[in-house]
Amino acid sequence: MPDYRRNRLPGGCYFFTVNLLDRDSDALAVHIDLLRDAVRKIRSRRPFHIDA
Repeated sequence: MPDYRRNRLPGGCYFFTVNLLDRDSDALAVHIDLLRDAVRKIRSRRPFHIDA
């Protein structure tokens, strides 16, 4: 795993991508409710905004 630098500034902006090892899998679409629940739980602890 690369040693990423994190500049933790208030109002900072991050880009992330979610994908699976098996690019042909439809698991993210089939289980989108699990991803949404995970995002909701983290947002309650660490508020953030998703632009797209």
